[in-house]
Amino acid sequence: MDHAGEAHRTDLMTITRYVLNEQSKHPESRGDFTILLNHIVLGCKFVCSAVSKAGLAKLIGLAGDTNVQGEEQKKLDVLSNEVFIKALVSSGRTCILVSEEDEEATFVQPPLRGKYSVVFDPLDGSSNIDCGVSIGTIFGIYMIKDAHEPTIEDVLQPGKNMLAAGYCMYGSSCTLVLSTGSGVNGFTLDPSLGEFILTHPDIKIPQKGKIYSVNEGNAKNWDGPTAKYVENCKFPIDGSPAKSLRYIGSMVADVHRTLLYGGIFLYPADKKSPNGKLRVLYEVFPMSFLMEQAGGQAFTGKQRALDLIPTQIHERSPVFLGSYDDVEEIKALYAAEENTK
Repeated sequence: MDHAGEAHRTDLMTITRYVLNEQSKHPESRGDFTILLNHIVLGCKFVCSAVSKAGLAKLIGLAGDTNVQGEEQKKLDVLSNEVFIKALVSSGRTCILVSEEDEEATFVQPPLRGKYSVVFDPLDGSSNIDCGVSIGTIFGIYMIKDAHEPTIEDVLQPGKNMLAAGYCMYGSSCTLVLSTGSGVNGFTLDPSLGEFILTHPDIKIPQKGKIYSVNEGNAKNWDGPTAKYVENCKFPIDGSPAKSLRYIGSMVADVHRTLLYGGIFLYPADKKSPNGKLRVLYEVFPMSFLMEQAGGQAFTGKQRALDLIPTQIHERSPVFLGSYDDVEEIKALYAAEENTK
């Protein structure tokens, strides 16, 4: 047995160690945020385990119910939602929870209330469960103004007010990508240790990418700037190589690839969905937060995505996010269209 090698494994940067190191930079901190993140990590580990044995546990298939979005709920959706609600409430650090699966926000009972609000999609991309495509959990964390008298307005804040955001992708490996407002770091679950280990420190998205990611099945319903942009990706007018199309159809997987390799992820508004399809609070905001922290941009077609102020918890928005230069191009096309009106 390689004792030296085994001993080295105890000197790894785990997510717990990383968060505690970050906490030490804030002497006034009481550890509440660290405890909350630990409970989110626990929820991710639990869901990862459930996803990996979904077939064996008969968790694949429909639960026979529909969620607030009108989508049929998978059994894993229901389980994941319950896991995160219970993990977040039991942390004693949350006040309001907003989940994609629940029509109303969950207000934590006073004895267990804390000063944070968490918005989350417990299992994004769940329509891909049965075919083994990567799926994931997306979350964002806000501070509440008054934990004694919380209102729904406490979560209807612009994305730029988020304290932290992240996602956990359940795929060939279980990867948790997190930003607490000072860069983006990626952690991979080591199943033998049951710990998330820092594997992608200080993620920076390339300034410009070679990949575009969009559902081209909606092309006939796109607006002018989106159609023009995708046309430019395929047939560049400056003589540069064409971009490659990569589209998985699971937001966590598509954004993860975009974050690591560069390029752009597009989910525009169209004639069928004039307000877009992605939900602002727990899809658009966390992913936009991560993109900006990694040096990229996020744009709605009208404004910076993180400047949006939602008016309801399940509000939707178009979004274009990815490499800085690529998003600049789509912004220029929207600005040009605006100038011709």
